[in-house]
Amino acid sequence: MTSPVATETQQITGEGVVLDVRATPFVLRVAGTIIDLLLSVAAFLAIMLVASSPLFAPFLDGAAVAIISISALVLCFVVLPTAVETATSGRSLGRLAVGARIVRLDGGGIGFRHAFIRSLLGVLELLMTFGGLAAAVGLLTARSQRLGDLIAGTYSRHERMKAPIAAVFGLPPGMEAWAATADVARMPAALGNRIAQFLRQAQELTPAARTARAAELAAEASPYVAPLPQVPAELMLAGVAVVRRDREFAALRSQRAAQERLDGLVAVPPHRFPRR
Repeated sequence: MTSPVATETQQITGEGVVLDVRATPFVLRVAGTIIDLLLSVAAFLAIMLVASSPLFAPFLDGAAVAIISISALVLCFVVLPTAVETATSGRSLGRLAVGARIVRLDGGGIGFRHAFIRSLLGVLELLMTFGGLAAAVGLLTARSQRLGDLIAGTYSRHERMKAPIAAVFGLPPGMEAWAATADVARMPAALGNRIAQFLRQAQELTPAARTARAAELAAEASPYVAPLPQVPAELMLAGVAVVRRDREFAALRSQRAAQERLDGLVAVPPHRFPRR
């Protein structure tokens, strides 16, 4: 069997399932970048105002002011963004506002090297070209990556999405007669859990990955299902999951009822047994 291949807007999990990964839209990236730039500019202006205040002005000449200006630029536009991204694994105030995070191409958190490359090239992209280079490159890439992202191997992932609603599955129509006599008791618990997890996440998969993963799980579950229903793989998995769930619930309910009856008998002392 060939391994699935992910496109630029997809990601492969440890089980070889292709997931659609949502990159931050271009407009939101621009909004978050503007917020971060305004904060950096505000910090730079604050440093320069302090340096030019009457308290320090008598001690500074033109060369000292130039050194302070360059140092403030490096601090506000390279050092601070690098430190913030490294400490927060890709977050910043601007990205918090738009619900974004900078991550590696494989979905993992970024480190100092990624943050430093992005911040260093950001001086060229965002300051020296007034954002024109970053905008041009972002419009030409599938994930709205700027030049710093392409060189560092990162992109902006959008994480502000609605919380998924837990799916509750019922028995697929037409499988009632099969469910009444089906034997799924020998199925390992780990396999049953993987089937349930697949059914919960099926809507997030691409159609091809969903069909392929359903076929793999159905083939793995077939030796533990008797008789095999003559339905598509995903419907079979849904039927198996429902039968297991309903029978386990019935067994637990029966066990609880028996425990309650036993507790009632224990609570009542035998006939003419003295109470102490």
